[in-house]
Amino acid sequence: MRIIIISKEGDALDLAIRLKREAHKVKLAIQDQDFSKVGSGFGLGKVQHWRKALPWVGKDGLIIFDQIGWGSEQDKLRRFGYSVVGGSEGGDQVEFNRKYAQEIFKKYGMKTVRSEHFRSVEEAIRFVRKNKGRWVIKQNGHVDKCFSYNGERADGSDVIDLLQNYKKFNSHECVSIDLHKRVVGVELGVARYFNGLEWIGPIEMNIEHKKLFSGSYGPKTSEMGTLVWYDDNEKNKLFNETLAKLKPYLRKINFRGDIDINCIVNEGGAIPLEATPRFGYPAIHVQSLLNLSPWGEFLKAVADGKDYSLKWRRGIGIVILSAVPPFPYESVNRKYSPEGLRIYFEEKLNSEEWNHIHFCEVSRLKGEYVISAKSGYVLCVTGFGKTAEKAREAAYGLIKKLCIPRMFFRNDIGLKFIERDRKLLKKWGYL
Repeated sequence: MRIIIISKEGDALDLAIRLKREAHKVKLAIQDQDFSKVGSGFGLGKVQHWRKALPWVGKDGLIIFDQIGWGSEQDKLRRFGYSVVGGSEGGDQVEFNRKYAQEIFKKYGMKTVRSEHFRSVEEAIRFVRKNKGRWVIKQNGHVDKCFSYNGERADGSDVIDLLQNYKKFNSHECVSIDLHKRVVGVELGVARYFNGLEWIGPIEMNIEHKKLFSGSYGPKTSEMGTLVWYDDNEKNKLFNETLAKLKPYLRKINFRGDIDINCIVNEGGAIPLEATPRFGYPAIHVQSLLNLSPWGEFLKAVADGKDYSLKWRRGIGIVILSAVPPFPYESVNRKYSPEGLRIYFEEKLNSEEWNHIHFCEVSRLKGEYVISAKSGYVLCVTGFGKTAEKAREAAYGLIKKLCIPRMFFRNDIGLKFIERDRKLLKKWGYL
């Protein structure tokens, strides 16, 4: 099958490589020129203008969009008869506009937390001064995750300080701010693929680790690692309290792809915080381990609105991001670039170990793997086991075989789940 992947920064490189291994003809169209070298040397076709490749992929092939922002294009291509997977315009709206997402959650019967939207930093500051409390700062669109912040002080003074800092130094980026009341509990996500009409494949449960440092300290990042497992119980509590309720909406917007809702759960139930109506990174890398069926067959079925019996394995998967500076401040600090640094392997990896290496901003030159962009988001390592303990052991055993100058990663992915959250989730009926 002919497949073209349209990408902003090459996020779906690992997926492209795996589709090529399945003997598909794959082309990768990266739109941001700062990431144009990503994926070179892996035997993938590189395309600059993806629309010119539509005759090549044809209506029997598959078009994959790996990020939001192209929803209207996807809807249009589907109307013309192309097989497209990734999302839809209505899906884009849910992620781009947090206030709208909360309205959708409420409309379809989910519990919601108080959330306010502001068009300026000044408005947000005035609000917190009048409504003291622990507020969470979020921004809409593709603003760096490091701008997000979970308020700690009961009087809101730390949130006000940070907003004043943004006003002084980042006012041009802080034009769409959301504040929501901080909720106490366990952060737990639920995801599943939707083919425009029905759910397809198992329910995915995930726990994200967004803070930069071990112990969940430091600024928020796009993601430092994730714990993932599948469930085929249609009575899954979290699924039925949240994602399952969106089925009518997803049909209405003709959504075709992977959608995730990140929640806070406690003894009182699940509260959805945000939706991710697209492929999840780095969770997709764990999906590559849990899924036993070929990616090409599965995604083609999702795109075409067909049923598909996805074969998968029970257990737990862990993915760990291996990064280098300037991550996570890639868009605000371009002084130090890792481009050109080589990735070394302290031992020769076997085929199974290679299957657990997932390249992100990497190219292959003369048999060597090289960082090929400036952000520092280099690669991910995965591990699988019947328990979280076994999955951690596998993933961390492998990542220690890598050497990249200035490499860093969190050493506690999945640890809080083992030490505390697993017991609480069982108590509350979510596990």
